Amino acid sequence: MSAARQSAVVIAGHGSRDPDALREFEALVALVRERAQGRIVRHGYLEFAAPTISEAAAACVADGATEVAVVPGVLLGARHAKNDMPAELLALARDYPQVDFHFGAPMDLHPLLLQLVQQRVVEAEAGSEEIIHRQDACLVLVGRGTTDPDANGEIAKLARMVQEGMGFGGVKVCFSGTATPLVRDGLSQAAGEGWQRLVVLPFFLFDGVLVKRIYAAADELAQREPGVEVLKAAYLGVHAHVADVMLERARDAAEGRAAMNCTLCKYRVQIVGFEQQVGEPQRAHHLQVRDLSAREQPATAGTAPYVPHPIEAESMEIIQAGRDWSSFPPEHLTVLQRLVHTSGDFAVADEIYFSAGAVQAGMKALLRTKRVVTDVTMVQTGLKRAVLEQLGVETWCGVHDPESHLMAQNLGMTRSAAGIRRAWQKFGNDMVLAIGDAPTAITEAVRLIREHGWRPQLVIGLPVGFVGTRESKDELRRCLQVPRITNSGTRGGSPWAASVVNALMIDAIAWLVAQEAQSEGVQ
Repeated sequence: MSAARQSAVVIAGHGSRDPDALREFEALVALVRERAQGRIVRHGYLEFAAPTISEAAAACVADGATEVAVVPGVLLGARHAKNDMPAELLALARDYPQVDFHFGAPMDLHPLLLQLVQQRVVEAEAGSEEIIHRQDACLVLVGRGTTDPDANGEIAKLARMVQEGMGFGGVKVCFSGTATPLVRDGLSQAAGEGWQRLVVLPFFLFDGVLVKRIYAAADELAQREPGVEVLKAAYLGVHAHVADVMLERARDAAEGRAAMNCTLCKYRVQIVGFEQQVGEPQRAHHLQVRDLSAREQPATAGTAPYVPHPIEAESMEIIQAGRDWSSFPPEHLTVLQRLVHTSGDFAVADEIYFSAGAVQAGMKALLRTKRVVTDVTMVQTGLKRAVLEQLGVETWCGVHDPESHLMAQNLGMTRSAAGIRRAWQKFGNDMVLAIGDAPTAITEAVRLIREHGWRPQLVIGLPVGFVGTRESKDELRRCLQVPRITNSGTRGGSPWAASVVNALMIDAIAWLVAQEAQSEGVQ
């Protein structure tokens, strides 16, 4: 960094609910400070703990820093390093225009970290009384697991490098969450291959909830499989190699040499299966858990009730007074009245079909799976953005997915139907499925449900048209294996399907508010 300027380094940690993790992170920051040759070094957390990254940067500025390098204290580049932390940096640059902010690369597979991994393996082997040739041992490398295949692929690359570099007979990659196989599955698979020894290595910087779970799973396997020796290698931890990599990343950032892996970054290029995330804005997804430890109330408390626009509220009052609703079950009213609002026709309420418990199933699914799959983008566009964000619900539509195009061309099906099959392959049962345009999408969904055991949490089928529309909805009504909401006849459309999902989300918010009020009353 430039000697003519007052330079500072902010180590941006992920944060944890586990105090052991926070203590180790702060011990590492102290080690970085010792080796930083007089530069200002502070730390901040993205989630769960204080100080936040912005508070740490503000403290550096108050200390006189005119140049601040923000270094991700994470091993690999996934959402936190690619989106959340850059979003923080953009806000800092706006708030402090007189300061030069630089963003460093994640630690990645730095040679010093590979040496430290080697050291952790040797330490684990030294703790055993058995002498076993590494060709008779399997390395079980456990990564954090993310939704970014780039980061998950780096774990696989690391596993291969350590296996070949240290001479292990086999290697098994597994993850603590999000990606598969999960730890217990990976350990069971490795144990079933007949190895004399398994060396379980968490590729983590610090202790914490996930590392403790990994070690607990290793202990469980050792009890189940007494014929297999299970060694638990240490995570990377507080070490000079880790501190030196962080300082190197800070120097590279300040000198404009921060090397990011953009070749396979799903936000910059089309990666198979993640094409829709190209160009996704650098928008923070961690705000609900920022500085969580400093709050008196948990993040789940205080759900804001849904407040409609005044014109929307007036319309709903007219609809509620516009006919006799007493013959309909109370749990159906939000859906029915919003469909009337969308269609402008009170008679719509008489043609909607609900399977038993469909509304409750849809509400619970939205709160649990946090995912809505649509047949066309018109349905996706009709969903209320503010409500989706409040509940943390993601949406996905496969009609323009490149693999859906290939599937449609090669299997002789519509793109909408191919998108439904992609959703089955991609997400399994964890979704609410909303179809508002394509009868072929309903036909494909029903076929997958009946012939392949697919069980979406709720299927909303309300396409409009004259070719196959009535027949597809009749088939859905007769599909007893899943909760469903549909109608009879040719009417419907994307706005109808979106309205049903919006109604379910509004009811879900009302349910959360009621639960919190009841909980406060009990207390």
